[in-house]
Amino acid sequence: MKTSPIYIALGANLPSAGRSPAQTLALALEALEARGIAVVARSSDWHSPAWPDPSAPAYVNAVAEIATDLSPRALLDLLHAVEAEFGRVRHIRWESRVLDLDLLDYHGGRFTDEAGLDVPHPRLADRAFVLLPLAEIAPHWCQPENPRPIAEMIAALPPEDLAATRKLHTGLR
Repeated sequence: MKTSPIYIALGANLPSAGRSPAQTLALALEALEARGIAVVARSSDWHSPAWPDPSAPAYVNAVAEIATDLSPRALLDLLHAVEAEFGRVRHIRWESRVLDLDLLDYHGGRFTDEAGLDVPHPRLADRAFVLLPLAEIAPHWCQPENPRPIAEMIAALPPEDLAATRKLHTGLR
């Protein structure tokens, strides 16, 4: 029996070590692969305005399907370690960042702990910059706890969020 995939979201809106946000996303996936995470599929890069401060640089976002034997907690810890390696320092919620790696869905299960693990990602259904790239690589994906198809979630987003989120270029895989 085939298990549901694991999906992560990637985002950046600040340069890191002289690299553009798009370059950072590609290198972050390479860093994960170097640590034994298999990248199965990757969406195109998508542009979205910064929030809550739209005067900040726009974000580059993507979603990747990965494969790993790590537990959800160990995977989230690895994602945070890679963020730190790229210069991410967590000060203020929703601040601009050189790299953001979020665990969206882990084999369709529900996982929470006191140390910040909350899967599926609690704000996933509200974010065009996550749903649009996810739909690109997983058009039949449904929310694990509420089997709501991704197309239905996208249709429920505010039209201005959909209009502000656009594909930058074709995915790498």
